[in-house]
Amino acid sequence: MMSLRAIARAAPRVLARPSTLRPAVVRTAAATAARPSFSITQKASAAFSTSALRRAPAGEVDEELAAKLSSELEFETSVKEGETLPASIKDFLENGQFELKDVPGQQDVFLTRNFGNEKITVSFSIADLSSFQEQNFEDDALADEEFEEMNDSRGNGKSGAADLAEEAEEEDMEGGADTDAMPCRLNIVVEKPGKGALNVEAIAQDGTVVVENVYYYKDAKLAHSSSPDAVHAAQDAYPGPAFGSLDEDLQILLERYLEERGITPALALFVPDYMDMKEQKEYLAWLENVRGFVEA
Repeated sequence: MMSLRAIARAAPRVLARPSTLRPAVVRTAAATAARPSFSITQKASAAFSTSALRRAPAGEVDEELAAKLSSELEFETSVKEGETLPASIKDFLENGQFELKDVPGQQDVFLTRNFGNEKITVSFSIADLSSFQEQNFEDDALADEEFEEMNDSRGNGKSGAADLAEEAEEEDMEGGADTDAMPCRLNIVVEKPGKGALNVEAIAQDGTVVVENVYYYKDAKLAHSSSPDAVHAAQDAYPGPAFGSLDEDLQILLERYLEERGITPALALFVPDYMDMKEQKEYLAWLENVRGFVEA
């Protein structure tokens, strides 16, 4: 589900923007009225004076921006303090067989484990969370426009709103599951020494792992490396058929194969919750870093 934190985060920004522009306009007008007249020669020499540049003060908006960053940081910290560690994360980290690698400041998260002579790596990125939130905001804006157009065409806002609300309720009842559940892309690599690797693209959503594609590489490095040569070589390799087009029994066996290696519903629940938690940590760190830079 789309994080409530993201919705709360967007509101104060939208409300604050108009007011931040007005003082700059007023100050500029006042400064222009009070400025004494100079000759063209004087203006030119002032513009090319290196001593004037060295003595130039900090930007006028620095203090206001730093204060806004502090306010945002305080708000986000208060939200974080009221949260508890989701059970999906706690149970997975305590009882799972994967080792977590999460480097602060980086978007990608890695889970690794050994299974017999195999090395298994599962990776996902918080970049997917940002893309999902942006898409939801765009969809909401489009839905609002359609809502207004429907009211205008019917000529009765109250009647149109009631009809649309009833239609939305019926769709929710028919759909059952929450359609706003966040899909998280998983990149799964199963490799054997000297035998290459299987690279599986999947989606974790609603506690389920949905396999999309299964690739085989003779060189396991092609499943990990992001160098241009490796990417080009991986693109040239035969990708195999779409997973959904495979024989149904083959699909089931491949899914069982992955489940034995830890690609389970527990992992599908863990990933979205961990992505949300990591995004919050990275956003707090970003606010701290930007404020520190502005204040320096």
